[in-house]
Amino acid sequence: MNRTDVEFEVDGGVKLRGWLFVPAGEGRRPAITMAHGYAGVKEHGIERFAKAFADAGFVVLLHDHRGFGASDGMPRYDVDPWRQIADWRRAISYLESLDVVDPKRIGLWGTSYAGGHALVLGATDRRLRCVVAQVPTISGYEQGLRRIPPESVAAFEEALAEDDRAQLRGEPPRRQAIVSADPGVPASYRARDAIDFYLQPVPAGAWENNVTVRSTRAARMYEPGQWITRVSPTPLLMVVATRDTVTLTDLEFAAFERALQPKRLVTIEGGHFDPYLSQFKESSTAAVEWFKLHLG
Repeated sequence: MNRTDVEFEVDGGVKLRGWLFVPAGEGRRPAITMAHGYAGVKEHGIERFAKAFADAGFVVLLHDHRGFGASDGMPRYDVDPWRQIADWRRAISYLESLDVVDPKRIGLWGTSYAGGHALVLGATDRRLRCVVAQVPTISGYEQGLRRIPPESVAAFEEALAEDDRAQLRGEPPRRQAIVSADPGVPASYRARDAIDFYLQPVPAGAWENNVTVRSTRAARMYEPGQWITRVSPTPLLMVVATRDTVTLTDLEFAAFERALQPKRLVTIEGGHFDPYLSQFKESSTAAVEWFKLHLG
């Protein structure tokens, strides 16, 4: 297997960068396009999946979203789901253009927030021959209801509004931490497992613990579960953790029930981050088997 640094251009002249994994062998191979979830970069524990897929014989493109990691894009650390989805279509086109890829056999793997993207892309881009959505976001609205205490909603909404007013005055988008255990520090996540995952060692300069405040508004408006009935006839694998308090196990199960065939559900013991960590073998094996079945 050979890993090389690659880049390709998306709307606005922005360069997205990532890694291309090419297994040994000749001729055109099936391929997988993949990216990380909310405010994550390729160094955040998903290269293991890319290597597992490449070891199984697939060409793999793992890219950083615009504004994150090695990719260009301003403002930095701004999470716009629909922009990420549009960019991801260009990643599919880039894979199609490669001499080592069979353009008729491309699959997609997305996790967490990008698992939601996988549902949208599976429903709207028929170039994809199959899709894997691992611990996917289903409903930003429902997640917000459970994450923010009712007595804190008014102050939270005012913070979003003040950020918008500040941008009208010409100020840059305001920022908050992605993870923090300090209740006095505004942050996207406070759970111990999220803090440990995001703060895992990564190369210097690859990631910063901040994200725009407006990313939270976009996340609360994002409803990728609405697209799940439209993924069919593209085969869909969902990998769901049984105690997921981030993207919420019950929402994922309910969404899977709405999905049409062909589909498969794999349950993983543990919380949201266990498919990357303690249950990596189970989650990666399920994905490899799905890609082998549908990409050959």
